[in-house]
Amino acid sequence: MNRNDKKESALSLYGYSSVDIQSKLDEWFNALFTIGTPQCIYGEDENGGYLIDTGNNDVRTEGQSYGMMMAVQRNRQDIFDKIWAWTKKFMYVKEGRFAGYFAWSCALDGTPNADGPAPDGEEFFAMALFFASHRWGDREAPFDYSAQARDILRHCIHQTELTGGQPMWDPDNYLIRFVPDTPWTDPSYHLPHFYELFAKWADEDDRGFWKKAAEESRRYILNSVHPETGLCAEYSEYDGTPKKSPWGMGNTYFSDAYRLMLNIALDTQWFGEYPGYRKIATNVQDFFAKIGFDHDLFYEYAVDGTKLERKALHPIGLGAAIAAASACSDSTSAEKWVRLFMDTPLRTDQRRYFDNDLCYFALLILSGEYRIW
Repeated sequence: MNRNDKKESALSLYGYSSVDIQSKLDEWFNALFTIGTPQCIYGEDENGGYLIDTGNNDVRTEGQSYGMMMAVQRNRQDIFDKIWAWTKKFMYVKEGRFAGYFAWSCALDGTPNADGPAPDGEEFFAMALFFASHRWGDREAPFDYSAQARDILRHCIHQTELTGGQPMWDPDNYLIRFVPDTPWTDPSYHLPHFYELFAKWADEDDRGFWKKAAEESRRYILNSVHPETGLCAEYSEYDGTPKKSPWGMGNTYFSDAYRLMLNIALDTQWFGEYPGYRKIATNVQDFFAKIGFDHDLFYEYAVDGTKLERKALHPIGLGAAIAAASACSDSTSAEKWVRLFMDTPLRTDQRRYFDNDLCYFALLILSGEYRIW
């Protein structure tokens, strides 16, 4: 069901006017995409546009796909097309077992830093492209948006037949993989609300797969979180058990994991209540309310809530994700998290990229302006 029918947003519920909300949406978008502003994470060259992971000084499919989603939500086809043109020129893999995927990291001049993909980029690319097709219409390649989206999804589940490589979704359990060659997943990659729409717009023969993927991802999300804290790990086994990666991290509540709150909030807005989501959102807000409404208090945590040694690398982004949970939470702290979020400026230092991405998506959710097109 399309849940785009207008209803009171979380921000309007807490007294923010429509004028103030639209002003904030415009102000933050302009700050992120105007080169030279201290909050900016966007760059351009003669080949198009790119979002800069300012903490690592590279361009990632995550950021490119996020930028395209932000642009289509704000009706900025000029920025959308620049990002997509740069992505297709430098990140698209043309041969080998990863052909049809996108190299997950490139230098700012387009030189690939990796030959393989990260599936969170592909799923956001496909969704943003479908929205672009519906909002602006298809043009000549590579701006035949809907054809490009269907091609991405075709590779995501049929890569073995197409190139001999591994698909991004496990064909046995319908769950997205961390990368195609790993038999585990990342809770924050799970976007069942996207898969519901892929089930309407992907290749007809694959629509049943995407419908099943939506169902299985929702069930998986419930298994991936701790029953009392609502926290999940950055990586997990398919049964939701936290997964320590071969490179020595991933089994704690840290940066990637924050996105789960955004995902369940948006799934709720678009497709209604799913049993268990409200408890997750409430538990997370209650957990952090006990810690305190101060970004400087945020650390890395075991999923049971045990505080670990590392301070949060993206505390502003974490605050944004906690606030987004107010869209589907019963916590008595929900309003306070929203007000903290609205009173917190975008980040301006070297690590601003991930935080500012999460902030803008949280603002779209809380304003009710993250729409199905």
